[in-house]
Amino acid sequence: MAKKKAKKATKKKALTLNDIYDQVSRKADTQGVKINVAETKRVLACFFDVLEDYKAADAFDFVAKGLKRAGGRRR
Repeated sequence: MAKKKAKKATKKKALTLNDIYDQVSRKADTQGVKINVAETKRVLACFFDVLEDYKAADAFDFVAKGLKRAGGRRR
């Protein structure tokens, strides 16, 4: 009988908020629009400040709507 090879468990490094900032900055930095990580952090921090003013359910609803809209734009 042939032994089955055990699948190796791959550990993914947990993303940090800085990792997300870096990803957003890379995506936004195009030839037409130059944006660096510091600017990205400032804009996203302001976004979170605005969300903080809302109830959690409303804030998550805004995020869900944004994700839905992003899914329509996705490549």
